[in-house]
Amino acid sequence: MKVLFYSSKKWVSDLFTELKKELMQFTFLEHRLSIETASLSKGYDAICIFVNDHVTKDVIEILKENGVKLIALRCAGFNNVDIKAAEELGIGVVRVPAYSPYAVAEFAVGMILTLNRKYHRAFNRVRENNFSIDGLMGFDIKNKVVGVIGTGKIGKIFINIMRGFDTHILAYDKHPDRSIESPTVEYVDLDVLYSKSDIISLHCPLNYETYHLINKYSIEQMKKGVMIINTSRGALIDTNAVIDGLKSEKIGFLGLDVYEEEEDIFFEDLSMKIIQDDVFARLLTFPNVLITSHQAFFTKEAIENIVITTIKNIEDYLLKGDSPNLVTSEKYFK
Repeated sequence: MKVLFYSSKKWVSDLFTELKKELMQFTFLEHRLSIETASLSKGYDAICIFVNDHVTKDVIEILKENGVKLIALRCAGFNNVDIKAAEELGIGVVRVPAYSPYAVAEFAVGMILTLNRKYHRAFNRVRENNFSIDGLMGFDIKNKVVGVIGTGKIGKIFINIMRGFDTHILAYDKHPDRSIESPTVEYVDLDVLYSKSDIISLHCPLNYETYHLINKYSIEQMKKGVMIINTSRGALIDTNAVIDGLKSEKIGFLGLDVYEEEEDIFFEDLSMKIIQDDVFARLLTFPNVLITSHQAFFTKEAIENIVITTIKNIEDYLLKGDSPNLVTSEKYFK
């Protein structure tokens, strides 16, 4: 089973090489999958991709011509793959539905605490022998209203953690899980969630319904000084609308582990280069914005689960023609 990995970093090649099965042959490329690099897949049974690889219909047609039978995502999201085109051309798509929901949920809570109590700014001050606490005042999270958009595995874990802070949770999901409802957790419409939440955390997938879910109109409904956290997908947020919200002080805190134009920035060392994205550069100027480089998933436990599940997905599909983690339009686009 010959597998070509796109968007590979050292941790990817090291762990996949260590845990691969005897019948598997892996090749690792740092290049992302695109219309320009799809031709490199010739002679491979499967390709393995990550969040910023573009798998359009044109790309899939090249993969088909090259004999590729499977597209294996080493992540949960699949919004970057044209699933229907893959089905029409007979190429399977598999994903890793749950590598460590705890990793992402815990990271989101860490962003809340950092923005609120300004750990990052305090750390830098002390390193410069500045022990003043002016400007570092935060607020008690106890009794605050926390809005959670998306109550899948990650969202539910996030809710359980935030309940420990003695907060009231307002949840929204297209398919509510009524088992989590309690006196302190209730499902509401988005309008109610926006207007009543002190903190809003996004834990939903990116699709045509959730694209720019946080926009000019939703921000207008929010409390002045609201905190917004996004550890899901960058395009859930209209970045220009959020910048306007920061300038007007409608948004008091913003935590982003994802960014809608992140593919040219995240996962790369650009410390000696000039970032050409003016919108991203503007975000970096705000003292109440915390941005990390899509690392919420990045724990030892999560990476091991990603590797093990991806290898099993590839093995199942190439040997049996099926996988429990197969992505189909019937299953996800009803």
